[in-house]
Amino acid sequence: MGRRLGLAAALVLVASLGGGFVPARSAPPLAPYPPDRHGYGSAPILAKRQPGTVIARIRSGRKVGLRLRPTGPVVAWLSSRTEFGSPQTFAVTRMLPGRRFGVVSTALANGRVGWIDARPGALRLSRTRVTLDVDLSRRVLRVLVGGKVMRSMRVGIGAPGTPTPTGRFAVTDKLDGAAYSPVYGCCILALSAHQTRLPSGWTGGDRIAIHGGSTAGAVSNGCLHAPTAALRYLMRSVPLGARVVIHA
Repeated sequence: MGRRLGLAAALVLVASLGGGFVPARSAPPLAPYPPDRHGYGSAPILAKRQPGTVIARIRSGRKVGLRLRPTGPVVAWLSSRTEFGSPQTFAVTRMLPGRRFGVVSTALANGRVGWIDARPGALRLSRTRVTLDVDLSRRVLRVLVGGKVMRSMRVGIGAPGTPTPTGRFAVTDKLDGAAYSPVYGCCILALSAHQTRLPSGWTGGDRIAIHGGSTAGAVSNGCLHAPTAALRYLMRSVPLGARVVIHA
């Protein structure tokens, strides 16, 4: 309870300073997994020819080592829950022999791919055809299912001095905005993206999210603002681990 109250207080502080989001806290570096009799080979792999994005969720009570290279040393342990309490879920960008998955993770900088091992029983795999496409020049967020546009919505974006970062990211958390601050509206969809151009003196963290707020233009510290009806639709329709492409 104390941790949740601390998180809520941090979010209220962020809201009072202009609508950013709190940072991800990566786990400290630890030693690699010890070898076991299973090796790499027991986790099921979804057929590569199926459409959509593979999603890997860490099973409850398990931990997974994150690497910067497929066979490099473990640089962080990731648990089954995010810092906000959501299931730890990754968008899988690549699959290599030996059950090694390239994933999008909040523990890494924008544009970096991390690598996890599909150890026996550690991951639950699924697939989604839902992706989000954000066009900053038009200030439009589109929800696509299998490449078909299902819904478009106007969004507020980062101000010139604190622009919304571009790149390929993923949805990491879906949160009740009212539980943190009324400024966020009904809902928060946290993304794996980090704001790299924070205002001078900013202490509210660097995570980017989609939440409530003005959609009048380039008005935020990097987060995307959407209307209430659109946010509720995103909460219903977009799974954790869905890919998010943000471009100019």
